[in-house]
Amino acid sequence: MRCIPISLAGLTLALLLSAPMPVLASTALVADYGCINCHGSYPRGEAPTLQGLADKMAKYRDDEAGLTKKVAKFRTGEALEHVDAHERISLETATRLLHWLADGAK
Repeated sequence: MRCIPISLAGLTLALLLSAPMPVLASTALVADYGCINCHGSYPRGEAPTLQGLADKMAKYRDDEAGLTKKVAKFRTGEALEHVDAHERISLETATRLLHWLADGAK
């Protein structure tokens, strides 16, 4: 058996490439979950646009505790009249989406 030397940078890169990559919140994630169906350029009913949501969520940008509470309300529908699509999103995905919105949806 032959031992092949590997640098620390090479090992780090190999580990990064082999690890499952989390899906980053982005417009692609928003499209995948159908958020743009209600919150796109032409919002459904009284739903705010993504930019409108980002504007409202900006106050949570540096408030992790507030954002955590907002995620819980989002998922339970407490403040949103029980929107089924919101309640079906996992805690992890809801957290990524709301962080993305709080960071300006960019």
